[in-house]
Amino acid sequence: MNNEYILAIETSCDETAAAIIKDGKVIVANIVASQIESHKRFGGVVPEVASRHHVEQITLVIEEALQTAQLAPKELSAVAVTEGPGLVGALLIGINAAKAFAFAHQLPLIGVHHIAGHIYANALVQPMVFPLLALVVSGGHTELVLMRNAGSFEVIGETRDDAAGEAYDKVARVLHLPYPGGPHIDRLAHEATEAVDFPRVWLEEDSYDFSFSGLKSAVINYQHNLQQKGESIDASAVAKGFQDSVVEVLTAKTLRAAREYQVKQVIAAGGVSANKGLRASLTHTFKNEGIPFYVPPLHLCTDNAAMIGAAASEMFKARQFGALNMNGNPGMALKSWLVEQ
Repeated sequence: MNNEYILAIETSCDETAAAIIKDGKVIVANIVASQIESHKRFGGVVPEVASRHHVEQITLVIEEALQTAQLAPKELSAVAVTEGPGLVGALLIGINAAKAFAFAHQLPLIGVHHIAGHIYANALVQPMVFPLLALVVSGGHTELVLMRNAGSFEVIGETRDDAAGEAYDKVARVLHLPYPGGPHIDRLAHEATEAVDFPRVWLEEDSYDFSFSGLKSAVINYQHNLQQKGESIDASAVAKGFQDSVVEVLTAKTLRAAREYQVKQVIAAGGVSANKGLRASLTHTFKNEGIPFYVPPLHLCTDNAAMIGAAASEMFKARQFGALNMNGNPGMALKSWLVEQ
């Protein structure tokens, strides 16, 4: 039996990435060209700048992935690409490169949902056991996703305003920290000896939704009050207070959902799952609960193409192929590709 090799491409935001995944589990190549330095001076991602960088890098990362894997295009099984959500201009660079490559080499094309990719990054580390609960925490998404089986997604909770990653970046700007703000707040929080007491936003008693806009506003108001009094802000105490609030709410709601749905496994996914405070809280909580908890290594938490290849492998088995008229879908909904039996 021949091995399955999938070339995967990811350009949804500010990383230009290409990877080759073997049999849905083994990373043969995983190339990422980051743009953080280009966007840092703007304090966030500038879509037009991101698109121009993707144009410059996309052919190079694909070629490097093939060279690293020592594979020829004829040895590939399919080409996968992030179809959405994301920045439409950025998505189109990857999609058009994938379509051209698939057409030129007569390969099936697979359009992957970016969040499905983040979730399936876990499959590159250990088997996914169903039913499972995924906590997705990234720059633009904070969601609780129930998976009853492979390829089945049910969003049971999501953010109503700022995602956790957005809140981190906005609070970082208040504290005059560089972009991206998450790692800097995480570092300061661990250095702190005390914490400012910020509110926890729980919403309705039975809700699995999240809201971090009020917490962000509480930090801003705290800073303004100190400024009016002529007092200086203790950045580490603010960082710890802010992070403690975010982590407590994320952990508590994930635990309650895991109990209600009686899942066999809990996983974390997305860029904010690289946060040390969140990883430690979830690990401790689910160890005490007796439910297996996993989170990918740091390089698979942030945007990469290996995760897109892992999800695409499951779609390949289910014969879920895209067409050559595929377009960028910035508001793409997370939908199951397998119908539950």
